[in-house]
Amino acid sequence: MSAKPPPSSEEKFLTIQTTHPYETLNSWTPDTKQVWVVFHGIGYLSRYFLRHFQHLDPKENYIIAPQAPALYYLDETYTHIGASWLTRENTVLYMDNLLHLLDQLWRTEELQKAPSLVLMGYSQGVSVLCRWIAARKLKCERLLLYAGRVPEELRAEDFAHLPAETGVDFFLGDRDPFVTPEMREGMRDRMKLLFGSRLKINEFSGGHTLVNTLITA
Repeated sequence: MSAKPPPSSEEKFLTIQTTHPYETLNSWTPDTKQVWVVFHGIGYLSRYFLRHFQHLDPKENYIIAPQAPALYYLDETYTHIGASWLTRENTVLYMDNLLHLLDQLWRTEELQKAPSLVLMGYSQGVSVLCRWIAARKLKCERLLLYAGRVPEELRAEDFAHLPAETGVDFFLGDRDPFVTPEMREGMRDRMKLLFGSRLKINEFSGGHTLVNTLITA
């Protein structure tokens, strides 16, 4: 159990300018048919997450992987490094920081010019992606939500701006250790409530893992 802060302590905040990395795969050319923005799960770095998209046609698919800003060592050997998007500590504040980061990514990559925009989140990346879409009223041709949950504060009206033709795919493994049978049914019902007729539920044989063959252009 963590110790409580002394009663006389006061939390204060600083505003600074920071620089964050992100990774891309392939090139955006006149032959590009789809531009992807993909959000990794906890414990990933964006450059390793991009390996899950190497099977897509490099001439037609340009993939952008933003990097979660909170880095940490994955084990006691201090060898491998992972990243996390958010925790329950100051979630609203840190999500606001992420929104500014992602807005800059949008401007830098000129995503409004994408011939077809695909947004994808995996595990923890689902929550960040959904909050970005809801906060900025982003539109896309496809939305892929893989082994993750939409934040509880979001409602169907937060996604009502998505065009009727936007396809929403939800992927869930039948042996996902983070999802009990009771949770599974609730997740299905909530996704249907949020996305309605746009939604396609894809249940596959597997755990909390990203199966590359399920990710298609």
